[in-house]
Formats: sequence, C-alpha cells, structure tokens
Amino acid sequence: MIKQLLLCALAAASIWCVSCSRNPSENGNIQLNSQENTVYEYSEEEIWCRSGEKDIYGVLFRPEREEKVPLVIYSHGLNSDYEAGAAYGYYWAPRGIALYCFDFCGGSEDSRSSGSALEMSVMTEVADLESVLEMARGWDFVDPERIVLAGESQGGIVTALTAARNSGELEGIMLQCPAFNIPDLVHDKFQTEEEIPDSSFFLSMTLGRKYFEDVWDCDPYQEIGSFTKPVLLLHGEDDDIVNISYSEYAARVYHNADYYRIKDAGHHLIGDQREEVISLMDSFLQKLGWEEAE
Repeated sequence: MIKQLLLCALAAASIWCVSCSRNPSENGNIQLNSQENTVYEYSEEEIWCRSGEKDIYGVLFRPEREEKVPLVIYSHGLNSDYEAGAAYGYYWAPRGIALYCFDFCGGSEDSRSSGSALEMSVMTEVADLESVLEMARGWDFVDPERIVLAGESQGGIVTALTAARNSGELEGIMLQCPAFNIPDLVHDKFQTEEEIPDSSFFLSMTLGRKYFEDVWDCDPYQEIGSFTKPVLLLHGEDDDIVNISYSEYAARVYHNADYYRIKDAGHHLIGDQREEVISLMDSFLQKLGWEEAE
C-alpha cells in the first residue's frame, strides 16, 4: 500500500510516514454535496510527531495538488481518538483540503500515542496540539497562512486555548460542543485541591491528580477572548454533557464568532445532524477563501 514517503523539514519534530493512495470514490462517511467541484485523488498517511519525550500518532489526509494546500488539524474529545476526525478527512481531501487527526498522549484507553491517562490533562493536550501545529507548519505542501484548528468536546477547549496562545499561526478555528465546563465540573467534584486523590474516575476515564490540578485555577473565558480571528462555534441544543449555555457565553466572549445551535443534537454532532454540521463548516471555510470547500 505504500505509494510515497513524505520527506518534510519538521522543525524539532520527529516523523515517520506510511502512505496509501486513495481514489475519492473509495471512502468517505460524509458524502460530497456537489459533483461540480474538482475532485482530487489523495493519500492517507500515518504520521508520528514528537511532543517533549512523548510520541504522537496521527493520520494525514493529503490531496494531490501541485500548489500548497490549506490544512485542518482536528482534535478529539476525552477517551476518543483520531478516528473522530477521520470522516472529515475523507470529505475534505477530495476537495483539495488536507486534514490531520491524531491521538492525544494519554487521551483515551485506545490511544496509540505514548503516555498514560494518569499523566494527561487539558494543559498537556494543549502542549501536544502546539507540537502538532509546529510540525504541520513545516510541511512543504501546506500553506502556513491557511491553517485552521478544529476540535470537539475536550478537544474543543484544548483547541480554543491553543488558538489563543498561537493566534498568529492560525487563520481560524472550528469548535464543536467545546467543554468549557471542565473547570466547573472539577470544582463540583472536589471542594479543595487537597481533596484531589492520586487518581479518580471522571466522565469516562480514570485520570490522575494532574488532570484536576491543571484546570483548578483555569478560567477559559479569560483567555479565549484574545483570539480575534474567525471562529465557528457549533453546539447541540440537547447536549447533556456540556450545557449549551457554555457556548452561548463563549459566543459573546469571542470578537468574531459564527455561533449555531444544532437542533435535536446531543453532545456528539453525528447522525442526522452531520450533513448540517459539515455544511456549516464548509460555509465557514468558504468565508476564509478556501474555494474548494463548496
């Protein structure tokens, strides 16, 4: 299945690639809405990144274009993995847009990246995403002026914090049901920092003390407002994990946000809502001038 090996200058990141060529008609959980667009062949490549002493596993969907391409970097939620973003890769790569999705270190029970859930936190995931962003900006086929971060749930708050700290390297961000409620949930679980044990079950995983300590004094709204570039904010009206009020407040904090309530959707914007979600994401990328997303 090997077709080509990417040889990229990676600016302090380690990388190994295994790639396979795909015809756009072979795969895709999200169907193309129009047959009038140019359809590109693309490769699906395993890529490893280095974050400190840890290795990050990810998959790149790379369209075969002569010019530099725009890139979406997708971040999964708690106890999920890179496959949460893969469907978008199958959709966008034939349209000329690259997508990289990856496993956070310790981010799930099935993570291929190194690291333990007992060492993971929102802030370690911010560091992971910053390492991925640095690596991706060094790829010679990527237009570094056209990079967008996207994330869902915990990957959403991680994306938002990373964007605020790296605004100059991004064109925009897309957030799906971002878990801005994590600090509040942590304070609901423990009355004081001294009560935090070495490990504790939280939402869907057993996590270490570091997870809770790292967000104890975190107020994401104080930080995310510094990101003034375009933001797409999507949230399910029936979300029972992250109340929609958290995104409603974020929409007021951001200076340049397109905010949409997704009717009849819960925390995961899948199923019947997927077509609406991808249409809104397409429209957002079109506003950025990503002409292939139409």
